[in-house]
Amino acid sequence: MRRAGLIARAELALMVRSRVALIGVVALLLLSTIAAATSQAHMAQERLSRLANQTQTDALFEAQPARHPHRMVHYGSYVFRPIGTLAGFDPGIDPFSGTTLYLEGHRQNSATISAVRENSSLMRFGQLTPAFVLQTLAPLLLIFLGFSMITRERGRGSLRLLLSSGVTAGDIIFGKTLALGSIGLVALVPAWLALFLMALAMPSEAGAAAMIGLGYGLYVLIWVVGIVAASALAQTGQGALLSLIGIWCFVAIVAPRGAAELASRLAPLDSRATTDLTIQAELRQLGDSHNPDDPFFAAFKARILAQHRVTKVEDLPFNFRGAVSAEGEALTSRLFDKYFVELATVQRTQSQIVSGLSILSPALAVRHVSMAGAGTDLETHLRFLQQSEAHRFAMVQYLNGLHRDKLNHADDAARSKDRAAEQRTRIAADNWAKVPDFVFKPTRAAERLSAALAPILTLSLWLGAMLVLAVWSRRVLEGRAL
Repeated sequence: MRRAGLIARAELALMVRSRVALIGVVALLLLSTIAAATSQAHMAQERLSRLANQTQTDALFEAQPARHPHRMVHYGSYVFRPIGTLAGFDPGIDPFSGTTLYLEGHRQNSATISAVRENSSLMRFGQLTPAFVLQTLAPLLLIFLGFSMITRERGRGSLRLLLSSGVTAGDIIFGKTLALGSIGLVALVPAWLALFLMALAMPSEAGAAAMIGLGYGLYVLIWVVGIVAASALAQTGQGALLSLIGIWCFVAIVAPRGAAELASRLAPLDSRATTDLTIQAELRQLGDSHNPDDPFFAAFKARILAQHRVTKVEDLPFNFRGAVSAEGEALTSRLFDKYFVELATVQRTQSQIVSGLSILSPALAVRHVSMAGAGTDLETHLRFLQQSEAHRFAMVQYLNGLHRDKLNHADDAARSKDRAAEQRTRIAADNWAKVPDFVFKPTRAAERLSAALAPILTLSLWLGAMLVLAVWSRRVLEGRAL
């Protein structure tokens, strides 16, 4: 252990003397710090913006004048997905999945992206966040700093001298690993500090923040051990560098994008346009609430009349037209729920395929840990869609209830021809304020921790494989020194 410590100090002293290495370390530290600060500031601003937009949207809805309730059904409202405390560390799919939903009657709209800048091709490569820096940039710098740690000793003849003086190959590999691990720690400290401050602001997120920190600690350690082992196994520094750059390209760039493409092919997802056309076709088969001669709603009318023992809709104790609107909305909502379940099933299948492929790339595993812990993964997005639809249905059915219970059927039927009747079908504006506000209930921290356990195990397996590689490299190093 003492000899390994001396080797680590000597390697770090060499890095300090080397301007290139020192600049690289300082650049990594600055980049990691800037990423943590700017990402958190951006997310805080975005959080306030969405809250302000939601408040303004709710106020506009409540400020509408006296109207026919069905006009308010079509006026609709917007909901904005709130941002979690840890999203500043890893925004996950937030910039690409859509964060705003327009809610209206008879339709289930897609989530839209809140800003054009978030849909640019540059943003899709990677945002400057702590997650992106640690997943993609930190391993690259570690490669440039560590690829020649052992090949350099062999090239200048000092390796044989060290081994002949009583230093073992294990001491050399362990010492070099400690030195490169210190550089990895430099990259991790700003990110860990950012997680700590986020958890401090929201103590309930402390467990999730710790899980994310553990995941990235394992990920960086995998690279550190692997780089030193590769340097020990390679014959030359050039060979080690080329091999490690190729591995980095596959692990950090090719594998994540290739896994997503493979998942989309193995579990294809219909486009939104195709799904909308399918829903509309099925709706026409089920019934059209706007068509008085529709067979389904003709049967509905007969059933309602029989239940209330009357022969005409005018004799019902409520406005039949409002009852038809409510029944039509329930019909379409059940169909929307059916297709949402199908959509969610396919998307979860794609996510499972990508997670399964993390055995080929630790970047996939750490990304899963990061997004699950931060609450910016697919499950959070699906949860937002599901709760938004429940809110949409409750809002529309409340308005349909006003249509049914507060309006006279005769006035409602004549409002398009009789101006006085049209005026009587307008209800007081204070009814709009009684629509409950949308309150998003995010996934509990315990559930997110549970979702992160499997990728943490995968990262542990990767680390175990790198340690086995390091043991093998020690034996190879000893054999070459003989």
